Amino acid sequence: MEITFREALNQAMSEEMRRDENVFLIGEEVAQYNGAYKVSQGMLDEFGPDRVIDSPITEEGFTGLGVGAAMAGLRPIVEWMTFNFSLMAIDQVINNAAKTRYMSGGQFSLPMVFRGPNGPAEYLAAQHSQAFQSFYAHIPGLKVCAPSNPYDAKGMLKSAIRDDNPVIFLEAEMMYSWKGEVPEEEYLIPLGQAAVRSEGSDVTIIGFSKPMQVIAEAAELLSNRGISCEVIDIRSIRPLDEETIFNSVKKTNRIVIVDEAWPVASVGAWISSLITKKCFDYLDAPPELVAMEDVPMPYNRQMEKLTCVSVEKIIKAVETVSYL
Repeated sequence: MEITFREALNQAMSEEMRRDENVFLIGEEVAQYNGAYKVSQGMLDEFGPDRVIDSPITEEGFTGLGVGAAMAGLRPIVEWMTFNFSLMAIDQVINNAAKTRYMSGGQFSLPMVFRGPNGPAEYLAAQHSQAFQSFYAHIPGLKVCAPSNPYDAKGMLKSAIRDDNPVIFLEAEMMYSWKGEVPEEEYLIPLGQAAVRSEGSDVTIIGFSKPMQVIAEAAELLSNRGISCEVIDIRSIRPLDEETIFNSVKKTNRIVIVDEAWPVASVGAWISSLITKKCFDYLDAPPELVAMEDVPMPYNRQMEKLTCVSVEKIIKAVETVSYL
């Protein structure tokens, strides 16, 4: 059946809450308002206020409550209205959720998910258009996921909820209405497993989350020009499926990485360094990184478009590695 990205997330949470009474959802407006982006539509009616919990506007507070609940054996899903607001809770995530299992010698598990929209959307300006994947990928003890379609969103969120480690689950505001095929029967997608979206022989294009749409458009245009692109959706940032990436680089010998965060110390820059280190002898050109421009996001729509990753920028990067 074809459903939206938000419906896939809703199904994943609802199915896991029916399966395991220890799973609960907490966050701002998740209950009576059905979620800021309507991801938790109808969940309050089914599961009640003890398991779908509206919180005050206190990210550090309700995130910390989730960490304590996970230590006590529950499986909380903490929804941040946007990852821009996760900055208020970052101490709880980095110093408590990510480290407690290690610092307790394995006596505590932290089975919890932190989820919400991440990255730029439209007309949200500098404080609400930030992509924070590199913040969390930097931290040992956290797993970080970024699905790009409803099928992956459902299967990966179910796996994340069942995982005994804290998982950062990156969505994107513009993706919530995207539609895709999702089977009615239950399925899981393991964390740490990339997907080859299309096979090719001339250049590898790597990405994740929302940019996979512009990557697909660029790859189709390049195909019309006789350039065969292998497209890899890493889906899971940490753990990273290095084997799939390296095998593709060894086949195409050219690589373009797309990451809608700023370029400095980004996930894309980290993947580029891994490829350069592990596949240097196979490269016919240096890896190219297509990222957001290194500036705060403008509010003006035309300047916003120039700042973000685009089909044109990806094609230019492919041309750069192809002509070297």
